[in-house]
Amino acid sequence: QDAGGDGGEAMDVQGGSGDEENARQLGEIELQCGICTKWFTADTFGIDTTSCLPFMTNYSFHCNVCHHSGNTYFLRKQANLKEMCLSALANLTWQSRTQDEHPKTMFSKDKDIIPFIDKYWECMTTRQRPGKMTWPNNIVKTMCKERDVFLVKEHPDPGSKDPEEDYPKFGLLDQDLANIGPAYDNQKQNNAVSTSGSLNGKFFTQEGFGWGMAAGSSGKGRGAKRKQQDGGTTGTAKKTRSDPLFSAQRLPPHGYPLEHPFNKDGYRYILAEPDPHAPDPEKLELDCWAGKPIPGDLYRACLYERVLLALHDRAPQLKISDDRLTVVGEKGYSMVRASHGVRKGAWYFEISMDEMPPDTAARLGWSQPLGNLQAPLGYDKFSYSWRSKKGTKFHQSIGKHYSSGYGQGDVLGFYISLPEDTETAKSLPDTYKDKALIKFKSYLYFEEKDFVDKAEKSLKQAPGSQIIFFKNGVSQGVAFKDIFEGVYFPAISLYKGCTVSINFGPYFKYPPRDITYHPMSDMGWGAVVEHTLADVLYHVETEVDGRRSPPWEP
Repeated sequence: QDAGGDGGEAMDVQGGSGDEENARQLGEIELQCGICTKWFTADTFGIDTTSCLPFMTNYSFHCNVCHHSGNTYFLRKQANLKEMCLSALANLTWQSRTQDEHPKTMFSKDKDIIPFIDKYWECMTTRQRPGKMTWPNNIVKTMCKERDVFLVKEHPDPGSKDPEEDYPKFGLLDQDLANIGPAYDNQKQNNAVSTSGSLNGKFFTQEGFGWGMAAGSSGKGRGAKRKQQDGGTTGTAKKTRSDPLFSAQRLPPHGYPLEHPFNKDGYRYILAEPDPHAPDPEKLELDCWAGKPIPGDLYRACLYERVLLALHDRAPQLKISDDRLTVVGEKGYSMVRASHGVRKGAWYFEISMDEMPPDTAARLGWSQPLGNLQAPLGYDKFSYSWRSKKGTKFHQSIGKHYSSGYGQGDVLGFYISLPEDTETAKSLPDTYKDKALIKFKSYLYFEEKDFVDKAEKSLKQAPGSQIIFFKNGVSQGVAFKDIFEGVYFPAISLYKGCTVSINFGPYFKYPPRDITYHPMSDMGWGAVVEHTLADVLYHVETEVDGRRSPPWEP
């Protein structure tokens, strides 16, 4: 047998066919050939998997077509703590996806990760268990250091019901588990980046995505620095560490930092990222602006292409699920808005009433950005709601009879129609480039002051607009018409501990049949298009401190 590796276990296995390339079977024990890079399930070749786990990376494998002996070759290697943590979190993530109604992406160090590694130690590495129980502290240090691979959340959100002892929590930055695989030398040479056994073969160039190295890379592998003809080095890994392009792209799976400022006290915060279309992009280097305000025109609003519940645009006491589609109430009425809003056209989304214990209530509907988060929906001029109790509709804190109430188990539909000819409908979204940039936990945000009184005075009705609510597929009739002109976001306000889930589409349990509409999910890419156009027009039309976009070249 061709063996090798310190502390490794090697075997040649006869039988099986290297020509049978199986489709990926996530959750099963899969092996990737280090030569042809095809994936196979271990049972294809009859390999003993009693000491293996899904999503392991500490092995070498050659299929029988590629190996010179005509047999398959399999070698388990000693895993380091980073590889063990990666494998543990991948398995925990997969288990949660397949078993939990609301899958988690973040896991407790003490309740999830350490027990998993302790239970499967022999399956995760060939090294013996250490005599002293120091490894739990070491895995925390490892995951905190490897921020290109792991997400870290040290404390619960203010007002959250999560117990402090569940923290710190850790998760995978890249939630695509199909990217996890071994780091073979030939792959490192082909990619010119060391993947350190984390995200197999995936790397992005600075020019394309603003990442200077593979996610999960240490930057120390073969080819991490290549000599240039002029005698210099690319120095990609080191350079991008201080480049905001690098840090701004390292976002959690659902597109927003785990620790962030909340919209409150008359200020709103919009996550910013470097604008690749800005003039003089080299000015993005943070060192250039040490001790000075960073020009807002060099950045743009950071948008996620999926419509979800906003993490920042909510009352802090509300608890949002990891998938950002479920919310749990806490104490008095408080509100959360969706991440995307609409300014024209007809739109629809659904809400499922998951749990509604006695003495809880909900007011659901639509809100403009200035709607009060620490109040029930429908409290002010900026929002319109439908209450669970007695089916009352609310606007400006005035309740009127509308329909029968709703409760646990009901699926509710929310339709809005906004005219195409209003000033708001014809406008592009704000670029925020004239707003101040603030730094919070390594991320930059535009800070915008709310001028509520001024906005209230400037409100005007939009003739022809209307809001309709549905209960289990049945229209309850027009709730509001000729509503105030503006940008409207799906919104949820809850009283005490009820739980609701939102479905932005495109597939609904009870799609309306007698009206035409767009699912709210369409606004994901729609907002990207609108904001891109607004940013480009800003650069074409605006000159800031002598910086101007280069002439258009057809």
